[in-house]
Amino acid sequence: MWVVYLLKCADGTIYIGCTGNLRGRLSRHSKGEVKYTSTRLPVQLVVYTTFLDKSHAFEFEKYLKAGSGRAFASRHFLVKT
Repeated sequence: MWVVYLLKCADGTIYIGCTGNLRGRLSRHSKGEVKYTSTRLPVQLVVYTTFLDKSHAFEFEKYLKAGSGRAFASRHFLVKT
């Protein structure tokens, strides 16, 4: 199973990632082992979605990182504070 996930960083930015091991990846984020999030701790898991197929997961991650995908994520996944 593959997971596409969104994290909200302490500075308000959103990190979008894809992994086959969500718990392990979140642990690496929390420990500061991921370059982008290491200076933006703590991070909070906002949403994740699972895929049976690795290629579909990476396609969805790529979409979310594009302009229309970011707009989609903002409308459907992110809580306005």
